[in-house]
Order: sequence, then C-alpha cells, then structure tokens
Amino acid sequence: MNRLAWLVLLVLVSAPARAELPGVLHWSTATDLETSYNNIYNSLEKNRFYVVFEPDIGRNLAGFSEHWGADYNRNGLGGIRALVFCSAWYANQVSNLDPRLLALCPLHITLYRQGGTTHVVFLRPTRIGSDTAAATLLQELEADVAAAVEHGLAAEKDPAPAD
Repeated sequence: MNRLAWLVLLVLVSAPARAELPGVLHWSTATDLETSYNNIYNSLEKNRFYVVFEPDIGRNLAGFSEHWGADYNRNGLGGIRALVFCSAWYANQVSNLDPRLLALCPLHITLYRQGGTTHVVFLRPTRIGSDTAAATLLQELEADVAAAVEHGLAAEKDPAPAD
C-alpha cells in the first residue's frame, strides 16, 4: 500500500464519527442562519404552530465571552437562534391523553451556523412519549413539525417570486 493510501486510511480511521443522535431530528443547509430562521418561522406559523418566543442564544452567550475566555464558543458557531412554538390543538390533545407530556409544551427548534452550514435541530417528541397513550399523537406531531421545517428549508431553494 502506498503512502497516500495509508494516509487516507489513517485519516478515515482516526476522524471522529458524527453519528446522528436518535432523539434529535437534524437538517442542514448552506443558506444563511437568518434566512433559514425566517423561512422556518413562516412555515411554522402557516402550519398553525405559533411562535411564542424567539431567543437569540448566540447573542446571549456572547455576553459571557470575556468571562469564559478560551472556553467560549470552542466550536466556532456563527450564531444560535431558537424558535419556541406551540399548537393549542396539540397541547389540548396531549393533555387529554397524558398530562405529564405537557413537559413538551412549548416545543422548540434550534438553528446554529457552523462552517458555512446552517443546522436545524429538533428534539423528537416520539422519543419521550413512545410508551404512553399519546404515542400515536406524538408521531403525528413530530411529522407535522418536520414537514413545516422541510417546507421552510424548501422555500430557500425555491423562493417566492418578487412582486
């Protein structure tokens, strides 16, 4: 085996694997953070998931940069934003089936920018309530939120025509 082949093999074996987290839905796009954020926000609202809070987590963390020094933003994230949202219908249905699952309310999606890519992450409700009376409802909820995110991300590839 030549040196180049050994080098490639060494890099592949020693590179840390980034396995998906089973409890997290993850999407990525080259589109900038703010555009992705706005498109997902609009898609959630169109799908009756109403955004109730919009924390700019990256800005809040930046306030601690001096205090944390070298420990601040070691992954070089270009921003962190979250959408905290709720569907009154789903909240009511969850409360009817298993009030303990109101711990999911409100739901949230987090977006972060790293290395020229915007990442979108969402904790899977089905992982929390898979063994409850609400399991089927949570599958529907998760699918509806995922569809809203995917529609928002699709809007980046096919923007609405200008007036």
